[in-house]
Amino acid sequence: MKREIKLFSNIGLYFFIIAFSPVITYAQESDETILENSVVINPSSSKIIWGPCPEFMPEGCEVAILHGDPTKKNADILFRLPANTDFPNHWHNSPERMVLLSGELEITYEGENTQTMKQGNYAYGPAKKPHYGKCGNAGPCLLFIALEDSLDAMPIDK
Repeated sequence: MKREIKLFSNIGLYFFIIAFSPVITYAQESDETILENSVVINPSSSKIIWGPCPEFMPEGCEVAILHGDPTKKNADILFRLPANTDFPNHWHNSPERMVLLSGELEITYEGENTQTMKQGNYAYGPAKKPHYGKCGNAGPCLLFIALEDSLDAMPIDK
């Protein structure tokens, strides 16, 4: 008889958890997430505000914030580099998820073969892994980058 009572009390607990888990999950979301609006941006829009890249990057390199705060987690940016331009060896604290929107970009990560991104290609760059590259002669390179952590770039002097 005691075993039956314990079994029923456990079943009751499971039903309670299942019934209220959506409420618990909803309550854990921040007001920021709930109230945030969606975003649609044309990467060639004149409303995008371009700023300079860090000083160690080549002349003509620009960055624009599409969404989020680049000093915090989960920002989305555009990275623009003129055609036929090398960018120096560097690393980031954040992993990068990238899609090349225009141009052709050669990128070499430490210990790996050089890879060429073409328009529409996706790439993943691990956090803290040094890399360098070149925007080829297919026109300026425009790269969408989604960051997990804040935006930074650390040059590697050799």
